[in-house]
Amino acid sequence: MAEVQAGQSACRLPAGNSPPGRSMKRHWAINGRFLAQPMTGVQRYAAEIVGALDSLLARQTEATRDLEVELLAPPGAAGTIELQAISIRTVGRHDGHPWEQLSLPAYLRGGLISLCNTGPVAARRHIVCIHDLNTRLYPESYSRAFRAGYRVLTPILGRTARAVSTVSRYSADQLVSLGVCPADKIFLAPNGHEHALRWKPEHSPAVAGAGGRNTIVVIGSPTPHKNSSLVIGLADRLAAAGLRVAVVGVSDPRVCRAGPRPRANNVIWLGRLSDGEMAALLEGCLCLAFPSFVEGFGLPPLEAMARGGPVVVSDRTSLPEICGDAALYAPPDLPDVWVDCFMRLVKTPGLRAEMIVRGRNRAPAFRWQASAERYLEAMAVLDGLGQHRVAETAPAA
Repeated sequence: MAEVQAGQSACRLPAGNSPPGRSMKRHWAINGRFLAQPMTGVQRYAAEIVGALDSLLARQTEATRDLEVELLAPPGAAGTIELQAISIRTVGRHDGHPWEQLSLPAYLRGGLISLCNTGPVAARRHIVCIHDLNTRLYPESYSRAFRAGYRVLTPILGRTARAVSTVSRYSADQLVSLGVCPADKIFLAPNGHEHALRWKPEHSPAVAGAGGRNTIVVIGSPTPHKNSSLVIGLADRLAAAGLRVAVVGVSDPRVCRAGPRPRANNVIWLGRLSDGEMAALLEGCLCLAFPSFVEGFGLPPLEAMARGGPVVVSDRTSLPEICGDAALYAPPDLPDVWVDCFMRLVKTPGLRAEMIVRGRNRAPAFRWQASAERYLEAMAVLDGLGQHRVAETAPAA
């Protein structure tokens, strides 16, 4: 298995065939299908990368000279995004995959960036972000139709895209080992933390009733790979220690297979919360518990660290890479270890405060602007402006 080593860049991208003169405009489009989708971590990634690219373009830096970028959206897209330098254009007559595969390519004047795992196979100068391969690594979490579609589309994009971005070294290794694309086509552009700093805490009735220092927060849809059932299954033991569990999130039945919803007096099902409600919940809780079996990145722990919430996370896949020394770790299949971690936070003087400080120190290692700059560099390389090495992602854990 080919690995992306710490301290090294993920790839050296191939240069374009015909470099334009410096006086020529370089045209790139961004796949705006995410504006028509519910907000999850992948759509958050797209919105924040677009916003960071827009800020860099508005500054007119050397990297953005002669660069023109537009966001192409499907008809009826409900999502909104405020941009200064990137124009937004509604194109085509379809929606969903038909819009992406059939309509979008007809409106491209240059390169294309697709930020949400999918994109048109017909795009010639294409950068696609493949966040993870969870449909292969944990197929039981996904509907048969969704799984089958990604099994076909992902390797085609891995072959046809000129460059593939991803969000962690772990995901890069999986892309290579599962034959989606070679290592020299991959660059790393991880999630950032800055959006969580913009959240204004909202102490709604739901948060006021569920939050507090005796609350363990679990974020994620009730799908098998998220493994929220591990923490929920500890409800009786946690109740005996005066602790309760607040479960945040919903799942899309077209995409994910959700498990049953157990009932216990100390388990509170909050559903989807606003960003402000999440800020209030994370800042006041005992900790965020994130027991996933597999994650391409794991954005909720980073958001919790940015907001000053301690985190207890799985010791698998990308999570140690992202959290470093700012989390307590437990295997996702050993409930007793999770209980031990929770009780350490309750009983060890100063530990919770120490983990808050570590988290706040760790979060700035992941910045949307830094990832946007990696996209700009990859765009320049594909435009024939030199073979520059794409920067590495996060510091070592």
